[in-house]
Amino acid sequence: MTAEAAVAELFALRRLQADLDYIGEPISQLEHMSQAAELALAEGADDELVLAAFCHDIGHFCTPPADHINMAGLGRVGHEHVGAHWLRQRGFPDRLCGLVARHVDAKRYLCLREAGYLARLSPASCQTLAWQGGAMSDAEADAFERNPLFNDRLQLRRWDEAAKMTGRPLLDLSDFERTAVKVFICAARGGSADLAALASNSSD
Repeated sequence: MTAEAAVAELFALRRLQADLDYIGEPISQLEHMSQAAELALAEGADDELVLAAFCHDIGHFCTPPADHINMAGLGRVGHEHVGAHWLRQRGFPDRLCGLVARHVDAKRYLCLREAGYLARLSPASCQTLAWQGGAMSDAEADAFERNPLFNDRLQLRRWDEAAKMTGRPLLDLSDFERTAVKVFICAARGGSADLAALASNSSD
């Protein structure tokens, strides 16, 4: 699949979310993803990490939903892995896919290791936590900390939690589309080879 075709498919899905609620939150799916990417940009994140912020919840809607994997109306069980698999099939970089695959684990980690994090979760995020395995065990958290992408995973999660602001204008999606094409082409040419090794333990 070419960069243009992969990105066109991704953003066609995104635009379909413009008027759909973001599972239990007071904004749309598209607003949530745009805000997460905007927060990443504001903190100087690299292009791949910005795109991971934009794509992190694609697993909720990239394939048809099914009742048996529905979190009581709050999205799809395992959406992180569904989304990472969908992105990887279309040729997006391993690091990006790995970050998408583990953004729920980052939530579970922070619930264990960061005092007050659980209390700050939105009601919807609290409800989905039980479907997602609850807080990590100490052994799981220790292993999570050893991954080379540990800091990126936590950054992505914090943007995810913060990207729930009402009344905020959307950024121009064409800017994100250009970033996505650049990331895809760079990965196809081996430009992310140094990062691919970091993602070896982050697969879906």
